[in-house]
Amino acid sequence: MRRSAGNQHEGRGKLISRQVLAYAGPFAFYVLFLALRSFAAPGAGFDTRWLYGVQIAIVSLLLIAFKRDYTDLRPAWLGWQPLLWSVACGIAVFAVWINLDRPWMKLGEPGGYAPLGADGRVDIWLAAVRLGGAALVVPPMEELFWRSFVMRWIVDRDFRVVDPRRVTWIPLLLVSLVFGLEHDLWLAGLVAGLAYGGLYIRTGSLWAPILAHAVTNALLGAWVLGYARWEYW
Repeated sequence: MRRSAGNQHEGRGKLISRQVLAYAGPFAFYVLFLALRSFAAPGAGFDTRWLYGVQIAIVSLLLIAFKRDYTDLRPAWLGWQPLLWSVACGIAVFAVWINLDRPWMKLGEPGGYAPLGADGRVDIWLAAVRLGGAALVVPPMEELFWRSFVMRWIVDRDFRVVDPRRVTWIPLLLVSLVFGLEHDLWLAGLVAGLAYGGLYIRTGSLWAPILAHAVTNALLGAWVLGYARWEYW
């Protein structure tokens, strides 16, 4: 009986370890690659902006490889009311994001990503890769990590047993604070974290914050391209 219990404990530990890897791995790689990109010299002999495309491609492959572990993404649908809340939330966060840009609301000066060719015009492919990554890959990656994993992990190490609708304000606030510090516009990031996390708790579906996040990033990307505000990228 003791051996059986030990085997069960070991099996449960391995399952939790795989779950942590599935939810945290893509984000960890994204951050690591972000750090490596920051050290890439401008005169490296190639256009380092394309490294973003490599980064997004590998993160996408990791998300696909672990897709069976993301049980909270099944079924892949939202009711009409949560759908409308998500879109409204995404629009509201976008409006907040471009207005919370005072000096004290920033962590240093953002480098920006200017998808411009040698002629000074927007390079369609660079812009498409950046916009596509921000709107389609970053939202599921970050929401799986911050909201589905970290916010519930604070409640229980076996985070997948935690009903998001029962998460209290303390995990929500803690995760939102760190999420805000992840961004150059820390206050805007804090507000976004509270909005996405609150939406997750309210609806109980991870698709709600993913959709809201995607709407925010898509609108922000369109605004950046329309007004050449590269510092927001």
